[in-house]
Amino acid sequence: MTHAELKPRPTLLERLALHRPELMAWAMYDWANSAFMVVIITAVFPIYFSSVAAAGLTPSQATLRFTIATTVGLAIIAILSPLLGAIADYAAAKKKLLGLFLLLGAGSTGMMFFIERGDWLLAAILFILANIGANGSFVFYDALLPHVARPEEIDRVSTSGYAMGYLGSGMLLALNLAWIQKPQWFGFPTGPGISPSQATLPVRLAFVSVAVWWVLFSIPLFRRVAEPGRMLIPGEIRGANPLLAAWRRMIVTFRELRGFRNAFLMLIAFLIYNDGIGTIIRMATIYGTEVGIGQGALIASILLVQFVGVPFAFLFGHLAGRIGVKQAIFLGLVVYAGISVLGYFMTNATHFLILALLVGMVQGGTQALSRSLFASMIPKHQSGEFFGFFAVFEKFAGVFGPAIVAAVISVTGSTRISILSVIVFFVAGAWLLLKVDVTEGQREARAAEIMVLSGRSIGN
Repeated sequence: MTHAELKPRPTLLERLALHRPELMAWAMYDWANSAFMVVIITAVFPIYFSSVAAAGLTPSQATLRFTIATTVGLAIIAILSPLLGAIADYAAAKKKLLGLFLLLGAGSTGMMFFIERGDWLLAAILFILANIGANGSFVFYDALLPHVARPEEIDRVSTSGYAMGYLGSGMLLALNLAWIQKPQWFGFPTGPGISPSQATLPVRLAFVSVAVWWVLFSIPLFRRVAEPGRMLIPGEIRGANPLLAAWRRMIVTFRELRGFRNAFLMLIAFLIYNDGIGTIIRMATIYGTEVGIGQGALIASILLVQFVGVPFAFLFGHLAGRIGVKQAIFLGLVVYAGISVLGYFMTNATHFLILALLVGMVQGGTQALSRSLFASMIPKHQSGEFFGFFAVFEKFAGVFGPAIVAAVISVTGSTRISILSVIVFFVAGAWLLLKVDVTEGQREARAAEIMVLSGRSIGN
């Protein structure tokens, strides 16, 4: 009997890279926060904003205000992210800062319960704060990835996190959809004589459920994932002002980032193609509302995305191991380009359902592999700072896309034309990604880690 035959076959959790407590706990934060990304960003809140909070405005005016709120929230966190990442690395405070932004995001989401008919300004303010909280927490969550995952499992850990997110958010969205569509099943007021506040109660309770879900399922991360130790860079001393030290680190990291040519090129490519992905995610339901697709069909389609996304996110993790991470991302971008074209011609619920199916097939895998590819090409001891800059590029992608959509709507009066223009982001991003040398980028990162371990001070 050979050694290979004696070696036990890996368990399902080992194949999914969820077999250690810290890996499962890390992935559970995707389960927790994806409820916000789906219910608030994609499915329920955009429709509620357009039909209730912005009641009295035209559909185009509602879309424009929603887009502006999106842009403001993402711009603020994009500006703050590099400094926050540097603070997290210097002070060894990734988990503390993650918790702080989690509470801001979940608290603002829970306050959405008080948004009534015509309260578009309150809705916009809470949406901005919730976006800052959610996207701020992602900086520190992503920065923990290279610390919890080994190099050979980092792609599978990242895609498994996205798959967990799809599953968790799909379950909550299904429950929300049930009580929104069938409020009588849950004892909520129904019938022609109810007040406007009673009529919107199921949707507003959905917002509260997201806040509770987010906090509850974040607990494993804080219990099981260890805070990475602090590593001082030349010239730093323990006990310095964290803000000043972080500012110096941010400047150093920006200079070093440009020295990691392949990681930096990956960021540029990611900025461009993720702009297209983010625009489709954030504008899908409000665009569907504008062209006349019913609320039930819109939310059901988004629900389909969540459950289709589970197996396909896992599949992309294994596909990356077979054909390479870059090639797997390319495949996702090709599908997204087709989605842009099909979106231009969308006119009914069946079309929207087909587009949702295609998005579910590629969304999680493309974004998860982008995260793990970048993580593999950066030094671990600066993960917070590098992911701070990653967040800048990710969030400004979220700024540019909706801003362009808003500009096209203002000029042409049509959202349909702006959806077609998104294809440019996928083509340009794929072209830049083609130039990234992954092997060389990973070699540069490991060399930097060895240099630090041999010559820099390490503290806890």
